[in-house]
Amino acid sequence: MTDFYKNHYDNPGRLYLETALTQMPAAYAEIMGNPGTGEINGMVRFYSIGAGVLVNAEIYGLPVSTEPCGFDIFGFHIHEGHSCTGTDSDPYANAGMHYNPTLCPHPAHEGDMPPLFGNNGSSWMMYFTDRFSVSDIIGKTIILHSAPDDFSTQPSGNSGAKIACGAIQPT
Repeated sequence: MTDFYKNHYDNPGRLYLETALTQMPAAYAEIMGNPGTGEINGMVRFYSIGAGVLVNAEIYGLPVSTEPCGFDIFGFHIHEGHSCTGTDSDPYANAGMHYNPTLCPHPAHEGDMPPLFGNNGSSWMMYFTDRFSVSDIIGKTIILHSAPDDFSTQPSGNSGAKIACGAIQPT
């Protein structure tokens, strides 16, 4: 264990933030929206830390609810496919289903991630997981959905249409 990790063992939040601020990610996905969803764009970065992965998402151009009590919460998943291509009716059909090599029920898929909370069309999130390693997800896709994940409906949480996608690639 390096001195850096020894000095931060009792404060993992500080370790994660310092990693994201000072190190290059091991992989990333550039997120782009499909036609008709506005100008969604952003970056998802993956950092290897010990036995897990720090995930940092920074997304702009998200749809903003016009309802008085509307919510701007979006399903956010790693999918098993290798391409952000598809058909007219499903622009990201080739992204496939949720990344789930162990065939667990939703929301225990390796590709199930916390939802993104929009703030006037932007979102920023960071979390740590041991569900996958960076090498496991290289070549997979990230999908942003139009609705929040309900964390129970099978197989994908009833999270709505795919509105943005990015392919995960090494740095």
